[in-house]
Amino acid sequence: MQQPFMAYENDTDGFTTGNLLIQNGTDTITIEGTLNITKDKEGLEAVLKLKRAVDAAIDALKRDRNLPDSIRD
Repeated sequence: MQQPFMAYENDTDGFTTGNLLIQNGTDTITIEGTLNITKDKEGLEAVLKLKRAVDAAIDALKRDRNLPDSIRD
């Protein structure tokens, strides 16, 4: 069973899908690399892993009632 991606919860979690690295952070989630979404079961699983990470980030951002306009100086 796959553990859910807990967006913004720590600076250590990360995973790959294809050649794409998704690295968690407490204030930034970094996505690096490439992902070929092939029209087969492997492509479906790869894109679903990416979607779960993006959905987790969206949900976390929506839940944060104190979301700043920007974290950049």
